[in-house]
Amino acid sequence: MSVSAVDATATRRDADDERFQAAMLQDVSRTFALTIPELPRALRAVVGNGYLLCRIVDTIEDDPDLSSAQKRRFCTFFAHVVARRADPREFARSLDAVLAPGVPPAERLLVRETERVIAIGDTFTATQRKALETCVAVMADGMAEFQERKDPAGLPTLADMDRYCYHVAGVVGEMLTRLFCEYSPEMRRHEDRLMALAVSFGQTLQMTNILKDIWEDHGRGACWLPRDVFARHGFALADLDRGPDDEGFGRGLGELIDVARAHARGALEYVLLIPPEEAGLRNFCLWALGMAVLTLRKIDRRRNFSSGQDVKITRRSVKATVAVSRLSAGHNRLLRLLFALLAGAPRPLPRGV
Repeated sequence: MSVSAVDATATRRDADDERFQAAMLQDVSRTFALTIPELPRALRAVVGNGYLLCRIVDTIEDDPDLSSAQKRRFCTFFAHVVARRADPREFARSLDAVLAPGVPPAERLLVRETERVIAIGDTFTATQRKALETCVAVMADGMAEFQERKDPAGLPTLADMDRYCYHVAGVVGEMLTRLFCEYSPEMRRHEDRLMALAVSFGQTLQMTNILKDIWEDHGRGACWLPRDVFARHGFALADLDRGPDDEGFGRGLGELIDVARAHARGALEYVLLIPPEEAGLRNFCLWALGMAVLTLRKIDRRRNFSSGQDVKITRRSVKATVAVSRLSAGHNRLLRLLFALLAGAPRPLPRGV
């Protein structure tokens, strides 16, 4: 086969892989399907692949029929698959056989396609593969640990909630930062600062999801809220059934909203360290941050909500976030002003938070 024929075959394979990942992302996460195309072309495939790997771990964590021991086994198995120390076909067959009937078809298909997702990663640089491998290993171990500790009465402390958010989302922020810094020499100059802020970015997004999904999680027998925060306001999470109208519950919720907003300010500083000319990178981050801040604002205004649908932002808000981000992405002062308008003035946090 000639060199040109080899190149043409590789190009077709890359295009097929790109279409496959785009289709899978559209089915398992419309948010990431929306934001990943904003990235520079050099980053789209690896970031999309990283998200699909994380989604497989999420599928294990979310399965209602798997025991904590099974979740630990499959999380460890998958981490070994990503590290190329275990067979992806055997992993896919074993997990697919025990997934709950209610697992969404797109997630089941993603599990069945594990071998292809892993094979796409073989085309990445050593640094990119290591970033994905590290992320999955830390996430899988942490998710397994917290499934073993799952308690309908919540987590003991805010520090425990912080650790949970790190394993579920902060580590994804670290992965993205490693990928961004390999891509951008300018960002690499600020890598230590970016890595620290990446955890705050991840915590913002995950705390927002936890607060939005309180009642759906409660219906599944899970609660990721910290008991110590609510106890300070005279509410016991063991009595979550008598929320959401309890005043103590509302005050505890408000404290967590303030914590999430404090992390969101760190997330904004992360964005401002991205070179202004990298509009795609900035938009990728700003869209996620903007939607989180709008959701927190909605939760704060309706603390007695009883379903995530009650505080879900509208499609109109999503479109507005996209439009405003495109116009303001390169202007730091404008971004700070917009953030202040949306997030509001910071309220003092309790001592020790």
